[in-house]
Amino acid sequence: MNGFDEKRLDEDAFGEKPSLSGLKTFDAFRGLTFEFLAKTKTSYTTPTQRGGQWTVLILAVCTLFSFHELRTWWHGTEAHHFSVEKGISHNLQLNLDIVVNMPCDTLRVNIQDASGDRILAGDLLNREDTNWDLWMKKRNYESHGEQEYQTLSHEASERLSAQEEDAHVHHVLGEVRRNPRKKFAKGPRLRWGDNKDSCRIYGSLEGNKVQGDFHITARGHGYREFAPHLDHSVFNFSHMITELSFGPHYPSLLNPLDKTIAESDTHYHKFQYFLSVVPTLYSKGRNALDLVTTAKDNSVRYDRNTIFTNQYAATSQSTALPETPALTPGIFFKYNIEPILLLVSEERTGFLALVIRVINTVSGVLVTGGWIYQISSWVGEIIGKRKRQSEGVLTGKHYSD
Repeated sequence: MNGFDEKRLDEDAFGEKPSLSGLKTFDAFRGLTFEFLAKTKTSYTTPTQRGGQWTVLILAVCTLFSFHELRTWWHGTEAHHFSVEKGISHNLQLNLDIVVNMPCDTLRVNIQDASGDRILAGDLLNREDTNWDLWMKKRNYESHGEQEYQTLSHEASERLSAQEEDAHVHHVLGEVRRNPRKKFAKGPRLRWGDNKDSCRIYGSLEGNKVQGDFHITARGHGYREFAPHLDHSVFNFSHMITELSFGPHYPSLLNPLDKTIAESDTHYHKFQYFLSVVPTLYSKGRNALDLVTTAKDNSVRYDRNTIFTNQYAATSQSTALPETPALTPGIFFKYNIEPILLLVSEERTGFLALVIRVINTVSGVLVTGGWIYQISSWVGEIIGKRKRQSEGVLTGKHYSD
């Protein structure tokens, strides 16, 4: 006979509390402490609430790590390679949008390259009379009041982070797809009574792909011409560069000299920029190195997942010159073409490799979680045993009436 039934006692009342008892069904660590020592029958293992909680935690960690692996695989990994440019290149496109604080009829724009060719860039680029103060007000600040253009002596962290973004494949391809138009933006309209004291020079032109010097000087300075000599008091080479890039025109990409302002307090002033141009190939979904090496006759077929452009590093120097005929003030861009090709490719491994990585990740979490659970159980048993022993030992004190 069952003595509990005779005395109307409930056997379940002597068990654990019912709170969170449902977690016992998730316990994947039942009998784990003894399974490493000997084979234990299933009937001897008992699910516990602590084991169920630990199992739920391990499952959450496995899900999080698996999602991270899937997300990394979906975005792909970015690889950088350097290669010597193959074949023979001839032309290099220059894209320029600059405003100089001098009237258009007082400026001369030319290109002199290492091959000895002289290109009258002023005849190939567009010129537009404008007002300097109007550009400073309309283009120097955005509608929210945040400064958009930066001086050469001040580089904001937001600008540097934007340039860093333009070095990644997914960002470059996204910007080019979202902005397919390759036209130059319109300038601010001249209002009634605005003085046309400045000149906007913009457009694209083809030059030789060799070391060169693109410069903007004053009329009668730098080259012999029959035009009348311009008075030095008219000189003001303060300028605002909206865009300066090489190769195909992608206005949405930010280059080092884009949206920069340089001002001068003296008339006879010289601004110099030294540029190192590096051809760059961005590719997604295929290896850019294979794309170049397998191309025939140096002709690469570019698609919506492949973009060719040029990056450059820039250093600047400006100085006030003494007013002597031997020195020429103006704005000088000295560029040098590096004989290397930067290949930036975003690749994605096969689906089988993803499955293997997920299995390895989940297995590692399960093994690590099992060992942590076992060690914590051992530590808990040792602490509990010592606590029970300390409570059961007599203190040795004698009490008298």
